[in-house]
Amino acid sequence: MVRVEDAVVARLVHAGNHYEVLVDPTAVQALKDGKEVDLRDRLAQDHIYKDARKGDKISDEFLEKQFHTRDVYAIAREIIQKGEVQVTTEQRRALAETKRRQLVDYVARNAINPQTNAPHPPARIEAAMEEVKFHVDPFRPMEPQVEELLQRLRPLLPIRLERVKFRIRVPAQYYPRVIGEIKSAGRLLSEEWGPDGSYGCVVEIPGGVQQDLAERLNARTKGAAETGMVK
Repeated sequence: MVRVEDAVVARLVHAGNHYEVLVDPTAVQALKDGKEVDLRDRLAQDHIYKDARKGDKISDEFLEKQFHTRDVYAIAREIIQKGEVQVTTEQRRALAETKRRQLVDYVARNAINPQTNAPHPPARIEAAMEEVKFHVDPFRPMEPQVEELLQRLRPLLPIRLERVKFRIRVPAQYYPRVIGEIKSAGRLLSEEWGPDGSYGCVVEIPGGVQQDLAERLNARTKGAAETGMVK
């Protein structure tokens, strides 16, 4: 359970009534991004308030009348998703920095330079974000911010989101070491066993992780992995 002093106030005004919860700000970010979040350990208090700072609780009977349930977590989820969030300047700055890192990581992993088919380094993406003065909203969903960021970056960087088909072949003895890595990297499209017993596959992965995946596979196979893009 998050500490009260670390929580933010999520507030919903509905039919003239105020509903508030004290919640972990990272849970707010995740819910706004459409992720599944278990709120049972993310609320500072398991109560719905009229005024959270004053401790003015709302009765279960009134909540059931308005939300058709007494489930605090279901009601809290609706308040967070549909309402507004009050944060201090320091909290907003910290949350914006977390979201900025998430945006940079997402673009670095999923976008490529179409002129070279290689990913842009995170430092280059960060520098371009600074140059275009991109404003990061900590509570705006990730997807529209990624789309806006790419539009802003294109005058500076050749860039596009891309998923690529990546060919992999490893000697049979290394199969148990790499199959988990391969499946976690992307969508497995095809598999085969060669006449020499080697394992081969084609996997669809984010464009920006080609080099990283190749390096991880070579580390697990002592340099014996053969990898490359499928043209």
